[in-house]
Amino acid sequence: MTIIKGHAPFRQTITDGMTIAGAIGGSGPPLLLLHGYPQTHAMWHAIAPALAESFTVVAADLRGYGDSDKPVDDPAHLTYSKRAMAADMVELMERLGFLHFAVVGHDRGARVTHRMCLDHPDRIMRAAVLDIVPTHHMYLTADREFATAYYHWFFLIQPAPLPERLIGADPEFWLRSKLAHWGRAPTAFTATAVAEYLRCFRNPATIAASCADYRAAASIDLTHDDEDVRAGRKVRCPLLVLWGADGFVGRKYNVLEVWRQYAVDVQGHSVPGGHFLPEEAPAETLAALQSFLAE
Repeated sequence: MTIIKGHAPFRQTITDGMTIAGAIGGSGPPLLLLHGYPQTHAMWHAIAPALAESFTVVAADLRGYGDSDKPVDDPAHLTYSKRAMAADMVELMERLGFLHFAVVGHDRGARVTHRMCLDHPDRIMRAAVLDIVPTHHMYLTADREFATAYYHWFFLIQPAPLPERLIGADPEFWLRSKLAHWGRAPTAFTATAVAEYLRCFRNPATIAASCADYRAAASIDLTHDDEDVRAGRKVRCPLLVLWGADGFVGRKYNVLEVWRQYAVDVQGHSVPGGHFLPEEAPAETLAALQSFLAE
């Protein structure tokens, strides 16, 4: 299902029978929107309709999230590597008829976007990442401040079933606490959107998959990132970076300076609020995306 006005829900089967769900709407050049943790494609509800006036907008649920399939993880966490998740999205767009497209990712979706730009540079025309710096940099420079603010990175990677059992005991409390902890505008989250996040996150398979996502980030994803750094591979397409003016990422990092170590054509700025830019600062986020995507 979808709560995005003017968009139709879809379920598209890709390689190995995997099904990716989401919503599609509008007309014009293709634009892929990817959500973060612990949300679904519904997080784009405030800005996707306006983007659809100029683009064919595909808002997709990452594997393991929303109504997309949730395969069982493997010991090496390849199943939930950002490489696998990026490949899902490239194939999804191809099956929808789009060989080349722009992509905007928030949080986990932004990390998938980063990997997609590295692994499929011929497919991505322009990319935007919202409220992250690269995983590689964050682990490389981890300190007490980072571990305190992003404690969930270290909790979710603990061996199964520890985080799964603890979160599963009260998934609504966990999800609402994350929205409150990372956001700076509690009224930004509509009841309809939160109900949709809860509908999906209450599924034990979603909880398990999201833990696997973070376990991959602390293992196989870092292996892939190290390989790219040693080879000198960087994001080549134009890259827009946005972050919350009152969030941890902007406070902790010189965001543009960090990204210029990983990409060759970087621009960006902060927008009001905390981590959840499309919901906390929809007007400012939309304006920045429209200006960048129109270039």
